[in-house]
Amino acid sequence: MKFNEFMGALRKGPLKHVYLLSGAERYYIDKAKERILELLFPEEGSRDGALLRVSHEMDLDELIGTVETAPFFSDKNVVLLENTTLFREKKSDEADGADGKKKGKSPQDKKLDRLVALLSDMPDDSYLIFVTSSKADKRKKLYKAVEKAGAVLEAEPVRAWNINDWLQGKLQSMNRELDREAYAYFANAVSMMQEISLGYLDQEFDKLALYAKDRRISKREIMEVFSGLPEVSLFALMDAISEKNAGKALGLLERQLSDGTYEPLILSLLVRHVRQLWQARLLMAEGIRGKELAKPLELNPFIAEKLGKSAAKFSDEQLRQVFLQLADADYEMKTGQAGAELLEHAVIRLCQYT
Repeated sequence: MKFNEFMGALRKGPLKHVYLLSGAERYYIDKAKERILELLFPEEGSRDGALLRVSHEMDLDELIGTVETAPFFSDKNVVLLENTTLFREKKSDEADGADGKKKGKSPQDKKLDRLVALLSDMPDDSYLIFVTSSKADKRKKLYKAVEKAGAVLEAEPVRAWNINDWLQGKLQSMNRELDREAYAYFANAVSMMQEISLGYLDQEFDKLALYAKDRRISKREIMEVFSGLPEVSLFALMDAISEKNAGKALGLLERQLSDGTYEPLILSLLVRHVRQLWQARLLMAEGIRGKELAKPLELNPFIAEKLGKSAAKFSDEQLRQVFLQLADADYEMKTGQAGAELLEHAVIRLCQYT
């Protein structure tokens, strides 16, 4: 299950005796894990003596014995097995012999069989939570057993193109909404972030909830929270380049440099913007247009459609030349052979009509 579906199932209940939280998006895993523990232990201090956290590989017979042990100091016996490798994809050479023939069951395989059997008939007072930062192998018997007896969270990394699910869930929890201009600003801001930290966004929206006066959040209010980020403040420069407005673009570049924005950051975002424009042109040549550009470009649909319209103003050759120019600029700036003038040259070249 995806995060919103998983959390919805937790709200509806009843609690399962087995959970698997898997995937690279730590924010989702931490939120789901904490919610499960809150439901299992609603009273403060009730986790003491009832929750066993295991952050290392545990012998499976020991794990089975722990789950089957009746609780002594609580009405529950909860085992939280973090950083487990039980669900990682098994390599072919781990399953087959050198001659390609299947081996007999190893002692570890027999232990896994016993664990699978336990999951289908968990003690009424025992709960088992598996946590892994890697993508779980759905072909494994253990995965299928957890899915059948309990619930699985697939915590996929959030990108600009699929952040709307998180955004809507967060706004609902705040009982707020973004107006049209505020949403456009947020979509632009996220599209400029090279890595999206949901933990950071979560904190910033909590601040926004305190700062915003009305239920509907305005562009001015969201700008107060996000405009301080260099990556976010730079999207005005990228917009000016997309519009081929040389005067505005050079003015914004000069302002960024005078404000002390790190030159390599400006360079990296220019490279990214040129690459996206070029990719959009290639995709449109294949008939992929408008909001359909979102998934292959990993952008929000609103931003992808806007990027596609901008890409039509450029030629492939122009983008290729600037891309190579920026690659040379990266080397020359890092070796001290040149400075910000190379950024100006690239902006001027991009704003020229061909």
